[in-house]
Amino acid sequence: MFSNIAGTSCFRRLNATHATGCSSTFRGSQGVIHVVKTQEDFHFLLITLHLHRMLQYPPTALYEGKYDDAQVVLTGSLNNLQSFSHESRCPNQYGGLLREQTCSVNDQENSWNPFGTGLLQEDFPFPVFLVSSEKDAAKITDCFEKFNNFDMNSQNLRSLCSIEINAFMSAAVNSQVCIRRSNMQNNLSPTTFCDPLQGRNVFATLFPRKIVEPAARQVDPTEEIIILSARMDTASMFDGVGPGAMGSLVPYSVLMLTAQLMARILPQRRDPSHPNVLFVLFNGEAFDYIGSQRFIYDLQHGEFPYKSHQTNPLSMDNIKFLVDLGVLDTMRLLNISHATDFPRAGEFGQLMSKYSSKFGMNVTTSFLKENFSFPAVILNSPPTNRFYHSIFDDDDNINFVYGNTSKNFLTLEDLTAPSADFTADSIQMSIRNISSIIAFSLYEMITGEEYREALGGSAVFADEFLYCFLTSSQCPLMSAIVQDNSTLPPYPPPRYISVHRTGNQRSVIYTHGIFGLTVGQKLEGVARENCTVPPRIWYPGFGLHGECHLTTQNVSLAVSPAFKEPDYNWTSGRYSTWTESTWSAISARIFLRPSTHHEALTLAIGLTVMVLSFVAVFIINTKSDVLFGNSPSSEVISIPARC
Repeated sequence: MFSNIAGTSCFRRLNATHATGCSSTFRGSQGVIHVVKTQEDFHFLLITLHLHRMLQYPPTALYEGKYDDAQVVLTGSLNNLQSFSHESRCPNQYGGLLREQTCSVNDQENSWNPFGTGLLQEDFPFPVFLVSSEKDAAKITDCFEKFNNFDMNSQNLRSLCSIEINAFMSAAVNSQVCIRRSNMQNNLSPTTFCDPLQGRNVFATLFPRKIVEPAARQVDPTEEIIILSARMDTASMFDGVGPGAMGSLVPYSVLMLTAQLMARILPQRRDPSHPNVLFVLFNGEAFDYIGSQRFIYDLQHGEFPYKSHQTNPLSMDNIKFLVDLGVLDTMRLLNISHATDFPRAGEFGQLMSKYSSKFGMNVTTSFLKENFSFPAVILNSPPTNRFYHSIFDDDDNINFVYGNTSKNFLTLEDLTAPSADFTADSIQMSIRNISSIIAFSLYEMITGEEYREALGGSAVFADEFLYCFLTSSQCPLMSAIVQDNSTLPPYPPPRYISVHRTGNQRSVIYTHGIFGLTVGQKLEGVARENCTVPPRIWYPGFGLHGECHLTTQNVSLAVSPAFKEPDYNWTSGRYSTWTESTWSAISARIFLRPSTHHEALTLAIGLTVMVLSFVAVFIINTKSDVLFGNSPSSEVISIPARC
């Protein structure tokens, strides 16, 4: 009898040189359960036992050793866990600005991610299954205690609690081999072994751009653009589990709040010569900068935005300045970085210093890789995230407590007055303050005028945004952008880039809608029937009263150019080459495995019964005339006479 276990599994990803992740055998991996709670249990399992085992283990030092035959089941517990990052100490180590390595995984103190374990770069020959339900975790532990956790020396003499994990991955070797195998299809049995990682970048402009006919599209050299960018994706070992709260959601929310604030304090372009602001959220940045690489590729080939957007394409020359929001682990200690000195970098730094006593920045790798003198600055903070790219980078990691104020999150706040809803050191207030500083600095760069108003960003907006993306999509902010609230699931939208087979990510759809509601211009007095054709979009709005917006947001493809170029050199390292393996199903179930003696006895009884049945059939067949009487009469039966 089997009992199903709810959860998710580690899966396999590949790049140009390696395969990473986990996989079960083709028909599933089975093993006896052994619960590990301490280091002593762990070493006992490795040194003393040489059996197939399943481990339920707090993941602090899980993979320090060699495991040829194993299954691993983890429970999401933070008890006594000081740090645990699935990522390498040098994330995107080989996709950076410089060919020579500036980060060493062997130098923990000076590495970018000192808490990294490198598990995302390992290829494990066994499945790793994450049990998220406490009820199922208790079920596994109870089964172990009842049947397994006594008299270890005589385990083979009794039935043992065991588990079966089905998580077979179709892909192998590397992306090049996998793509070639997938392309060698025949009409009888087409098979896809892996798919390129693929998603959507989401962008919006502060001011509407000129609408042009598709045939008249051309780059306007006089158009100037300032870009404010951040990443929207996250990553972890397990399918569907990757909160990414501190790793990417904080800068994500800072950009969204900055865009909403700038649209309120600068609703119209005051002078035609003023630059426009392009807010961009890149997807797939966790895997060698997929989103920003494709964005640059499209700019270079005149394909951004797409023809369907009905605006002129942009080029690299149109971009006069870029501000990239990197990791913001420590909100009170920020750094500004840029590859080379240029006037706008100094101006922006002075403005940030002017509007705040402490400020900071990160590295715009894709842009600087194409042009080392590109006018870009990065805003980041020193790395303090103990759970970067892991299942534990959640709301607790950023000390997020939902305020649930029920206030209008689209209203600006008086920065001179103390907040009645949040403490000064809360994550909501930190996001509000940094967003306001960035918005005020860009405001002065665009207009040449100092921002003197007391109104700034909304901590309520930050509160609602974090709740929607960390706890549940059934929240006031999402209700304000979707037409039917019943379509909102009671869980946050996943932000892993995934592949094209999964369709549009909910995070992309929601971000697109939030841009339309907060950056798009509200058109007063426009009825719903006159607000059906983009760029006019109807939103329920706060309070669900309905309102029409003239929107500027859209999406662009986020898939590596390596999969667009037919003769791409896979060994060049120019573009990201990450793919994801296909699989049929992921499941786990526990059962009671009989002892060796029980199996031998069952086999012996079966063989005995089989032999006896053959003997019985033979005897019955040879004595059938005695047992069943004479053979049937061969005499012809006469036809009865007619009456």
